Amino acid sequence: MSTQAIKVENLVKNFGKGSSLVEVIDGASFEVNKGELVALVAPSGAGKTTLLMMIGCVEEPTSGTIWLGDEKVYENKWLTKETRKIRREKIGFIFQAHYLIPFLNILENVTLVPQTNGISKKESEEFAMELLEYFEIQDKAQAMPSALSGGQNQRAAIARALANKPKIILADEPTAALDSKRSVDVVKMLKKVALEQDVAVIMVTHDEAMLPLCDRILKIEDKKVISVEVAKEAQIL
Repeated sequence: MSTQAIKVENLVKNFGKGSSLVEVIDGASFEVNKGELVALVAPSGAGKTTLLMMIGCVEEPTSGTIWLGDEKVYENKWLTKETRKIRREKIGFIFQAHYLIPFLNILENVTLVPQTNGISKKESEEFAMELLEYFEIQDKAQAMPSALSGGQNQRAAIARALANKPKIILADEPTAALDSKRSVDVVKMLKKVALEQDVAVIMVTHDEAMLPLCDRILKIEDKKVISVEVAKEAQIL
């Protein structure tokens, strides 16, 4: 059985044309396996979020190939018109801000996507409560986001990302708004999710203190993506 969750080959992304052409990514090739937490690092403006959004079927590449699991979803063009369906069913997104809907309670926020996908209210709520218990915020299920701390809201956002049972999580600077302790807690949670749920997690981060918690680091250098192994002993904090 394949362990591959994400495979990218010769991915290119340009903006503009002619004299205004800007090359952002030039021939990226890499793989991420199920169960891995991979950090994506680069200077500001180097294309980290753009790369994440291409993998997430939000931003269309200029050329190249993308596999999500065993499905080839892009080869110089989208191979399906249902990119929204791919996002709903295969991918969980986490952002710097939690983006929980303020007029829905935590349980309603977590169940929104699965119910949109046709899962019954009862089934989606049962799984949502399992997730909230997993992240130790089950007592906040009926609370509104405004009643939770930043770290609790980010836990709820991770639960929401897992509610559609994706095999890929794309996290764009999920700890940027948190203090160092809560940042470590959130990254450890993402690591736990990767290992225990067999999910591939790519996390954009500027925080070098988070890197020892990751399995590998992907760096964007000179518009290329290179993979750096993290020393195993560095993962134990």
